[in-house]
Amino acid sequence: MQNPPTTVVVLGTGGTIAGTAGHALDNVGYTAGQVAVAQLVAAVPSLQAIEAEQVAQLDSKDMTHAAWRELAARCAHHLGRRDVAGVVVTHGTDTLEETAWFLHRVLAPAKPLVLTGAMRPATALQSDGPQNLFDAVTVARTPGARGVLGVLGGQVHGARELRKTHPYRIDAFDSGDAGPIAWVEEGRLRRIRDWPAGDPIGVERLPADAGAWPVVEIVTSHAGARAATVLALCDAGARGLVIAGTGNGTLHAELEQALLQAQARGVRVLRSTRTRAGRVVAADGDRWAAADDLTPEKARVELMLTLL
Repeated sequence: MQNPPTTVVVLGTGGTIAGTAGHALDNVGYTAGQVAVAQLVAAVPSLQAIEAEQVAQLDSKDMTHAAWRELAARCAHHLGRRDVAGVVVTHGTDTLEETAWFLHRVLAPAKPLVLTGAMRPATALQSDGPQNLFDAVTVARTPGARGVLGVLGGQVHGARELRKTHPYRIDAFDSGDAGPIAWVEEGRLRRIRDWPAGDPIGVERLPADAGAWPVVEIVTSHAGARAATVLALCDAGARGLVIAGTGNGTLHAELEQALLQAQARGVRVLRSTRTRAGRVVAADGDRWAAADDLTPEKARVELMLTLL
């Protein structure tokens, strides 16, 4: 009988977890993506059988489609190795949930692919990066774990439910109504829900040229919303629009009329809600498909991949 794989590959993409500030009490004036992933790994005691690879070094607010494709390709490569138990990605928290959903839809891996990050830079007095990285590696080595996961603040979230809910606190992520899949407590996993699963699209389906990816934009419905916003996006080449509607995905009357015009021009429309919990409940007579429980940002990823 073969021994189970134990190697965990940590792929670095930058973010706050790799950020530095001028002094230890500065938690907001830092520069993201300054510390190499190998240094992040070396700073955490007791991590063994770890490989580190730098895929990108950026602030996640500036994440690109090209970086997404490269990251997906490197994840697929390492997950396909027999000696690898799982892959951990260090990532900025601003777009971590979008990257998680993208990787889930493209790869839906049978091994754990764990995203983690930090709300405090590496130089902070209360840096949360080392513990998050340790917990992420713990999950990546857990027998039977699978799918794309987010591990932050001791909680394990599935890619679909994961969402950032606070701009500053260390406990900035949750899973909405579903709740976390598990908790990591003193290096042990306590799981209460099933691991995520799905059908992978495959990296090979993604255009190598980032400019060939379909343009999908998000429009928010609000008091005084204008049709001109939708029409301008269509004129600028948008092939898809995600509407972050009020309440149960409801839309301002001016937006509705503009979206009908956009739809007549061949633009795909997906309706989500700007609330950060719950789901859009579909009803008979809906003009546009509902995004269910996907946030507007994840709904944009979903529509973009659909158009691909």
